[in-house]
Amino acid sequence: MRLSKKERQKRLQETIEDNPFITDEELAERFRVSVQTIRLDRMELSIPELRERIKHVAEERLRNEVRSLPIEEVIGDIVDIELDKSAISIFDVKEEHVFSRNKIARGHHLFAQANSLAVAVINDELALTEKANIHFTRSVKEGERVVAKAKVSNPQTETGRAIVKVRSYVGQELVFYGEFTMFRSKSTTKDEEL
Repeated sequence: MRLSKKERQKRLQETIEDNPFITDEELAERFRVSVQTIRLDRMELSIPELRERIKHVAEERLRNEVRSLPIEEVIGDIVDIELDKSAISIFDVKEEHVFSRNKIARGHHLFAQANSLAVAVINDELALTEKANIHFTRSVKEGERVVAKAKVSNPQTETGRAIVKVRSYVGQELVFYGEFTMFRSKSTTKDEEL
């Protein structure tokens, strides 16, 4: 049984409020309409596309979680973070990020994405990069999406240092990796954990 447009839009809105990460394709299948109909419904209801919804939900959550720097200072969009454990960000390479003659991304943008993710994942009000060992494994071109994944390998040290390993991918292909030694203003000791 087909729903009226009004009823479909009402249920569409409720569905997206319950699950902001649902895709237009999944919605089209659920409501047995075309993807284009879902997009038109979203536009009429002023509901942003999936990428914007993910970004909004992540920013709201991150504002309360990221302690080491303002979320606006992170290069790329953080889509997942667990402080002192792991984080993921996405960075879309646009015209302003590439050399004009060959459309290859300038390396400092990939480094900035990885470095700011390494800073953001540290659960401390002061986290600074002390040392970085980085490698670029292939050129990234305009229009490609870089997904950076950070893992903290030793979040609690007596020296006040943490090691964050970041790997960046375009699709399944590794394009950058780095190991960042991060200074933190305080270290967590076993007594503080208990």
